[in-house]
Amino acid sequence: MQTDNRVDPPETAGELETLTGFLDYFRDTVVMKASGLTDAQGAKQLLPSITTVSGLVRHLADVERFWFQGRIDGQPDVRTRWSDEDPDGEFRVSDEDSLAGIIADYESACAGSRAVLLNYALEDRCRGGEGRQTVRWVLVHMIEETGRHCGHLDILRELLDGSTGD
Repeated sequence: MQTDNRVDPPETAGELETLTGFLDYFRDTVVMKASGLTDAQGAKQLLPSITTVSGLVRHLADVERFWFQGRIDGQPDVRTRWSDEDPDGEFRVSDEDSLAGIIADYESACAGSRAVLLNYALEDRCRGGEGRQTVRWVLVHMIEETGRHCGHLDILRELLDGSTGD
């Protein structure tokens, strides 16, 4: 596991800074938990499901793009690996997939999400998805989504090499 360079979320900031602080903390946790593993460890199935470290990080990259680029910004044809034919497509990894490449893709997706967010206020309605959600809702959802998968990554990492911690 890499050195812990995470920044704690602010305790006395405004709403936007608090929400993005928590999301960035969890994003950094994802990278920390996945770093330092081999490609084989990242792709190793430890559970009866197809859940792996590499698959979880790839899933999180896709949901970053889906919610920030596709929903908030309304960009058409946002690339995700899931489909009606393969709803778990983003969890599937092959021998050609490197964990380092998957982590880099996740970091790129997060940077794209941060760039999109600069153009919107919390109360703005999403431009995609028929405008059903607000930017605030998406941020709260992504905190929940990313935090939940950080817990999964924590357990998988401990099973793989015994590493524990926040």
